[in-house]
Amino acid sequence: MPELPEVETTRSGIAPYVAQQIITGWDIRQPQLRWAVPVESLQSIVGEVITSVGRRGKYLMLNTPKGCVLVHLGMSGSLRVISDGREPGKHDHVDLLLRDGVCLRLTDPRRFGAVLWQPLGETHPLLSHLGPEPLSDAFDTVYLSNQAKNRSVAIKQLIMNSRVVVGVGNIYANEALFAAGIDPRRAAGKISSARIAILVSEIKKVLSRAIEQGGTTLKDFVDSQGKPGYFQQSLNVYGCGGAPCPQCGKRLKEVRLGQRSTVFCSFCQR
Repeated sequence: MPELPEVETTRSGIAPYVAQQIITGWDIRQPQLRWAVPVESLQSIVGEVITSVGRRGKYLMLNTPKGCVLVHLGMSGSLRVISDGREPGKHDHVDLLLRDGVCLRLTDPRRFGAVLWQPLGETHPLLSHLGPEPLSDAFDTVYLSNQAKNRSVAIKQLIMNSRVVVGVGNIYANEALFAAGIDPRRAAGKISSARIAILVSEIKKVLSRAIEQGGTTLKDFVDSQGKPGYFQQSLNVYGCGGAPCPQCGKRLKEVRLGQRSTVFCSFCQR
């Protein structure tokens, strides 16, 4: 599934082609994705300008004077900038048509993605309970320490909880905990503030590096130009269960935690 770095890579890739462009139409070939596409609301903004392209968690935000189009890529979706008029394929479900001839095309083989509408001045229910962005100043040692205080939940599950902090998906949680030297199974409330500070720093570093490298391509993700991300070449533990630890050489352990694959070094992480 595309995680925060992949979505941010998509945002920065499409923004130069989409921002300040006038919407001339929509071609909605599949109106039922994860949720029904709000066709009438989308048609109501034909003629409006896309003032900016933002992101909240894993949701892309196409902002207009009337409100915001929210796009979620689901399990294997991608947004492509189409400028050569190529015909849509089987899984190309929604086209956003712009005045300069560019088309923003949503491709989603599994149809777990979404195109939604958020009217101006309102917050969509899917965004209303999200925690702070991990790369923002709001996500700091004091904040995460307060969230972890007296909680018995495993630290990995805490940082993957979107109500606590958005966008720290499974890949990046594994990597940040390894870099911080923290056992992902450890109760969040048992971790000192000093170690929480290290974890916050490593989460920011891991996500920033992933964004710089265009995200992680394990199966399906490609950016707005159809190119894969390369952060998988920098992974230390994710997907490496049974391999030698890159720090101590001992065999990495793999367990299931919260129904997700969790890889760590039982010697380096405590």
